[in-house]
Amino acid sequence: MSRFFKVSGISLPELRGFRSRLPFYSVYFLAFANAMGLLTLMTLLPTYIDLLEPSGIVIGLFVTGVTLAQGVAIVPYGWAGDRYNKQRLLLVGIAICGIAYVLFAFVTTSAGFVGVRFIQGLGVVGVGLLSLAFVSEIAPEEDRAVTIGKYNAWRLFGGLLGAVGAGVVFERYGFETVFGILVVLFVVAILSTWRYTTPDSSSIGFSFGKLALNRRIMTLISFRSQYAFAVTMARNWVPIFAGVSAVQGGLGFTAAVVGLVIAAEQFANMVCQPFTGKLSDRFGRARFVFFGGVTYGLVAVVVPLTPRIGELIGLTYTYPYLGELPGMFLVLIGLNALLGVADSFREPASMALFADVGNAEGGITSSFGIRNLVWQPGSIVGPLIAGWIMVEVGMEWVFYLAGGLAISGAITFLGILVYTHGRGGLSQW
Repeated sequence: MSRFFKVSGISLPELRGFRSRLPFYSVYFLAFANAMGLLTLMTLLPTYIDLLEPSGIVIGLFVTGVTLAQGVAIVPYGWAGDRYNKQRLLLVGIAICGIAYVLFAFVTTSAGFVGVRFIQGLGVVGVGLLSLAFVSEIAPEEDRAVTIGKYNAWRLFGGLLGAVGAGVVFERYGFETVFGILVVLFVVAILSTWRYTTPDSSSIGFSFGKLALNRRIMTLISFRSQYAFAVTMARNWVPIFAGVSAVQGGLGFTAAVVGLVIAAEQFANMVCQPFTGKLSDRFGRARFVFFGGVTYGLVAVVVPLTPRIGELIGLTYTYPYLGELPGMFLVLIGLNALLGVADSFREPASMALFADVGNAEGGITSSFGIRNLVWQPGSIVGPLIAGWIMVEVGMEWVFYLAGGLAISGAITFLGILVYTHGRGGLSQW
């Protein structure tokens, strides 16, 4: 056996190292599949809006359906993840996602779409929460942010392929093929999770209440509760802005172009996160949360200026497969990529801070559960507000509100740290 590995160029220590990483790779693939499903639906959202012709509030429900389910499921998943077998719960979440993607192929009404989005949310929150808790738990503390950064990079890579592939596959083959690919991915995810992750029999009780009162988590909540509105609005309304007709305040791009716009944010975020996660491990995480929040807000308020900036550039190119597109296409691609760069500073640092507290207090799933729970008001109410603003006030005001809330959250976070730790508050965490 050892001779075989020498001939093949693979040493036994390398093989053992690869095997020891299989649980990480399995969870990375799961994050990849989960994000691919989410971004596929985000890419096709303008298509569903044009086909089903919902009202402004129902447009918000198209987004909120998935986040409402997440809000319902977070506490049960958090409790069960810390008390029972995370592997079995992951398998349940994966199976629910697979069922949702089967059902999406048969949706013909707005009510049906919202209902299946709710089912999707029940699966997505279980897969996202438990896979993140699992990878954070097995990662060494000194490398936690960079490990989370790698996890997020795989998640973003899945979102990137979902964004680019969904539009192209839909326009050539239709909904059935798009969702058939997703179902196959989740079958593979079930097999890899069952084979390569270790059953977890830990039972540490219910720690939501204790962790919710933790000073560090409460400080993070001051930022995250506002930032949730900002990101939910901006992230979901960039593709809506790109894809809906000009009559509704959009740019009227095709589904394939919308996918590329979304992919720009995913790609920039994916490339940057392992690097920014490593930097936050080295230089402190709080300053990365603050910088990412402020930058995200500043970029968001510029998005509505895309047509004007495009007119100033005045460049029209003919692209393979996409055809002739005006300069505002490149402008929107660039702005959404900048949103991805901004969020790459914030996300691994914020996740690592929650993981630090969860590991220290003996409830990492509950810690991430609180993190997700704080996100829910913004992710549920934000789209409803944005849908109303889009129809009654104007598309641009969705982005102005999103940018203002991101900056407000960052300033609140800074203020609490300075009040608690003095002028050097950002350097304390």
